[in-house]
Amino acid sequence: MTVDMVVFDIGNVLIEWNPERFYDARIGEARRAALFAEVPLLEMNDGVDRGADFLGSVSALAAAHPAWSEEIMCWHDNWIEMASPAIDRSVRLLRALRARGVPVLALSNFGVRTFEIASGHYPFLAEFDHRYISGHIGMIKPETQIYELLETTCGVAPGALLFTDDRADNCAVAAERGWQVHLFEGPDGWARRLVAEGLLTEEDAA
Repeated sequence: MTVDMVVFDIGNVLIEWNPERFYDARIGEARRAALFAEVPLLEMNDGVDRGADFLGSVSALAAAHPAWSEEIMCWHDNWIEMASPAIDRSVRLLRALRARGVPVLALSNFGVRTFEIASGHYPFLAEFDHRYISGHIGMIKPETQIYELLETTCGVAPGALLFTDDRADNCAVAAERGWQVHLFEGPDGWARRLVAEGLLTEEDAA
């Protein structure tokens, strides 16, 4: 089926998201491993992505784990360092699609405040035709309801959507709903897929 609309995840597709790398550089791999084993940072982040208050969530976790308080607060105070840098070729592909008149959406797990921070740092996040951001919606991928919301409001049949995400579980749910999917493993493969679909030329995708 012809692709009529392209749907991008953001983290690790357009922007690198690597808290572990940040903490490895800051406190060393061994202490980072201990921190992540003892403190539910990723679970807390899921709550933020569902719409929980960012500072309040991080502060509450720090209070519950005083031995790690300073390190936990880095999740708030240094968040943009974990969400960097931009993946430049992916950004170029986003812009090339728009230049070709292909509608481009975002479907991403992001908190309300963290998306605000990211948008201030990365102006290209304002360039989508529409954005489905989990913190504003109150549900996260791979929950089926967030995919259903996009389907019922984007004006395009599921089979005409091409979705890229770096997580296989997120792609699997989209595929089960009839979307065309691409597991993002780097911008080069994504560029080849967009060319193969006839959405971009080789020159566009360079």
